[in-house]
Amino acid sequence: MVIKVAIVSIVGGFLCLDRILIQAMLARPIVSASLIGMILGDLYTGLIVGAFLELIWIDRVPIGSYIPPNDTLAAILIAASAILAGQNLGHLSAALIALAILALLPLAILAQRIDLWIVRNNENTARKSLTDAQCCDDRAIARRHLKAIASAWVLSAGFILLALPLAVTFLTWVYPQLADWTTRALTLTYGFIPLIGAAVVLNTIRLHGSVPTFCAVFLVATAWITWIREI
Repeated sequence: MVIKVAIVSIVGGFLCLDRILIQAMLARPIVSASLIGMILGDLYTGLIVGAFLELIWIDRVPIGSYIPPNDTLAAILIAASAILAGQNLGHLSAALIALAILALLPLAILAQRIDLWIVRNNENTARKSLTDAQCCDDRAIARRHLKAIASAWVLSAGFILLALPLAVTFLTWVYPQLADWTTRALTLTYGFIPLIGAAVVLNTIRLHGSVPTFCAVFLVATAWITWIREI
C-alpha cells in the first residue's frame, strides 16, 4: 500500500495544480477522482465518488476573494481511501463508500486553508516579481514562479501523503466493527447522497442553465441503479 499511497500523492499533487496553474478542469472532482480510481484499478468507484462530490459542490465557484472548500483534495482522498480500504478488507460496498464520504468530507474545509496560504504566497510572489521586473531581472521572476508552483505541489502532495494512510487505516478498522443496522443505514445514505447533490443543482439552475440538470438526472439514475443492484 505504501507504493500506492506515494503514487496517489504524486499524481494528486499535480491534479491540484490545475486549480491555480493550467485550469484544464482536471481538478474537478469527477475528473480527479476518476483518474485516481483508474490508477488504483477501480475506475467505477472513482467515477461515482467524483460524481457525488461534483454535484454537492457545483455551486461553489471561486469568484472574487471567495475561496471554496478544496473539493479536489477531498475527492482524491475519499476515492483513494475507499478503494484501498476495500482492497484491504477484500470487498468494497456502497456502505463503505458512504462511510468514506461522511468521514472524510470535512477534510475539504481543512484543505481550504492550503488554498488560502497559496493565495497569500502568490500575492507576495507577485509583489516581489514587480520589483524584479523594475530591475529587469527576468531570471528572478522565473525562479519565483517556479518556486510558487513547487510550493503548491508540495503542500497538496504532502497533505495527501499524511491524510491518506490515516484515512485507510480508519476505514479498515471501523467498517468491520459496524453493526448490521449501521451498515444498512450507510447503504441508504449512499443512495440519498446524489439526491442531495441534485437539490444543489436545482438551486443553481437559474445560473447555470440546463447542463447541471442533465448531469444531475444522469448521475441520480446511475446511483439508484447501482444501489438497487447491490441490495
